[in-house]
Amino acid sequence: MPNMQQTKTKMPELEPAYRASCFEEVAVGYSEEDAVNEAKRCLNCKNRPCVSGCPVNVRIPDFIAAVAEGDFERGYEIITVTNSLPAVCGRVCPQESQCEGKCVRGIKGEPVGIGRLERFCADRHRTHGDVKKEKITPDKEKVAVVGSGPSSLTCAGDLCKLGYDVTVFEAFHTAGGVLVYGIPEFRLPKSIVSYEIDGLKDMGVKFVLDSVIGRIMTVDELFEEGFKAVFIGTGAGLPGFLGIPGENGCGVYSANEFLTRVNLMKAYLPEYDTPIKKMKKVAVVGGGNVAMDAARCAKRLGAEEVYIIYRRSEEEMPARAEEIHHAKEEGVIFRLLNNPTKINTDERGNVVSATVIKMELGEPDASGRRRPVPIEGSEYDIELDAVIVAVGTTPNPLIRMTTPGLETNRKGCIVTSDGVTTSREGVFAGGDAVTGAATVILAMGAGKQAAEKIDEYLSSKR
Repeated sequence: MPNMQQTKTKMPELEPAYRASCFEEVAVGYSEEDAVNEAKRCLNCKNRPCVSGCPVNVRIPDFIAAVAEGDFERGYEIITVTNSLPAVCGRVCPQESQCEGKCVRGIKGEPVGIGRLERFCADRHRTHGDVKKEKITPDKEKVAVVGSGPSSLTCAGDLCKLGYDVTVFEAFHTAGGVLVYGIPEFRLPKSIVSYEIDGLKDMGVKFVLDSVIGRIMTVDELFEEGFKAVFIGTGAGLPGFLGIPGENGCGVYSANEFLTRVNLMKAYLPEYDTPIKKMKKVAVVGGGNVAMDAARCAKRLGAEEVYIIYRRSEEEMPARAEEIHHAKEEGVIFRLLNNPTKINTDERGNVVSATVIKMELGEPDASGRRRPVPIEGSEYDIELDAVIVAVGTTPNPLIRMTTPGLETNRKGCIVTSDGVTTSREGVFAGGDAVTGAATVILAMGAGKQAAEKIDEYLSSKR
């Protein structure tokens, strides 16, 4: 009989006061008893609406049924047939708008905690399962994968399983892309990402670090080196700014720079002397997950007052509800329906405050959200010593500038005919490099689709 409990089995978490001062993972994870209890809430629907909400088509009811029976390793094996990064997805995917958003149990209560169960299976496999993956001897063509974020890792893993000789080229000194430079330790521990990447290495995927394609080697030169296809998964790492006075002041960061210093350059560890301003009063401008990550990092680095300044209401915020909830618990102050118009600096160029104007919501804009309209005469100042701008990113132009014939749109995103096939023969692309900044799981879905298309393309050439 299904467990008809109306609410999800509670996820154990660190206490807000404690976690706001450290970078330990907030969500502790399910016990075996918790996982079985939650898995038994699944009704095992015949039409499986949850699967249609998953960009990588995990066989959700099947893996949950295995967990309900206590066969946790089989649950993990079912997940990894289609999802090569389950420990990552279980932590950072927006399940509420994808698989869980379509769960039948959500009609009269809370949906099944699919993400929590996925994380449980992955974590338990890491501590109890057969960790080292079997090495695959390639018997097909060489394929280059540019970038090592979620789309690239998925594409590389799927191609390796198909027998291709795969090499991943990463610009940074550490593989993982946004998973390591953008997502903080308290949401996604770096050891989890390293474990997933080590699994790809065990299978035979090769990684070449400190390699900026477009600078040390072009896409055309990759073909000259013997690669028969190229996948571009370089993400969207070029930050956007507000275009307001004072934005060049000392103490103004893009969220990308700030999070890279905190995460990849390990400013969160006291033994690392990473250059980063010691902040006391910080404003983070934006309402997405990146803004929440930046605000929560600033709090953990010792800031006494941290503000989220967002020009719409909470209802329109694109961040996950869980991240907003955690930020509030940790003491982040939300100034909604507000927008900065100027960053004020002293004679030495240091940030001292921001001038903010109040907003009201008007008619919907092109995104479908109600357009924020300034309220005349409502300006006021907030005393600050740092501002972090988290208002979106676009792809770095380096690849498009050095790859003749590669079509891009006005935002610099690579244009594809089917989601992954570009205007250059043998060149495929996916993830944020195509869509602009989006979610980890959507990028993974594109990586999976690209692997299938690359296999079709190279098979037709034999």
